[in-house]
Amino acid sequence: MTGERSAPLPIRNGVRPARLALPEGSWPLLIDYLVLRFHPIQRAEIIARMMRGEIVNEVGNPLGPDTPFSRHMSVFYYRTVESETRIPFEETILHQDEELVVADKPHFLPVTPTGRYLQETLLVRLIRRLDLPHLTPIHRLDRDTAGVILFSVNPRNRRIYQDLFRRRAVLKTYEAIAPYRSDLSLPVLRKSRLVTGTPFMRMREAAHESPDDVNAQTHIELLEHDSASGLARYGLRPITGKKHQLRVHMAALGIPILNDPLYPTAMPPSSDSAADYSAPLQLLASTMAFTDPVIGTQRIFRSLRQLRWPAQPTRG
Repeated sequence: MTGERSAPLPIRNGVRPARLALPEGSWPLLIDYLVLRFHPIQRAEIIARMMRGEIVNEVGNPLGPDTPFSRHMSVFYYRTVESETRIPFEETILHQDEELVVADKPHFLPVTPTGRYLQETLLVRLIRRLDLPHLTPIHRLDRDTAGVILFSVNPRNRRIYQDLFRRRAVLKTYEAIAPYRSDLSLPVLRKSRLVTGTPFMRMREAAHESPDDVNAQTHIELLEHDSASGLARYGLRPITGKKHQLRVHMAALGIPILNDPLYPTAMPPSSDSAADYSAPLQLLASTMAFTDPVIGTQRIFRSLRQLRWPAQPTRG
């Protein structure tokens, strides 16, 4: 495998430079577009970053205030987040070698920088903690979900591990706490077509005319239930890997996962100043197993975390 091309700016405080592809447009200067793109950051601040050499092109040449706008050019820069709030939960490292870092992610911690999260992301924490600048997540795990997640250490073999997920050669199991329904026949293989919903961050099941239209499948089983709380613990095994697949399928069966802020109804997001950590989504990526394509041995990683069981009544 070939290595990855280095970014034209070095990692700073564990954060890689972001890449921005310029769109079609007729702005006279690059700074004119950046002022619109990065609003509410002021023009003077963007110019100051340019003068410090923090905004460059794909070969690392600094871009200054007089640089003409050029469509389709790639611009690299450092993202910043004002007054980022510490997320008060710690990750656990389950395994580390020359190819992989396996982490046990807490609830509420994003995996990669996004939106108002930069330093308070699992990737940046691990890069700084382990001094591994090439560390990259191999698959997705929602901010709301806790549990096992794999990172690639060696860029030369990264694609080999990514192919495991593309080929569905990784056995992933999850646990969830949700309402108990005595009338629901389990285990069941939920099959549906998932499409982008409203608002845009949600997914929804759409009608499909043939089995070929199905793009999401989840095996769901009942592990145990608690009569006093009316809740149950479920085992989930995704066969496909669509966004929010487990959460959508559980809600569609009338057993939405406890404390889910999006399904079946989207709740207003909280601000950092009013972050509520009292009701984590009761969904855990509990195990991950596969045959390692580099060393040839069987790998299995298990989360050390536990869901609240019996859980407290859902909020709302």
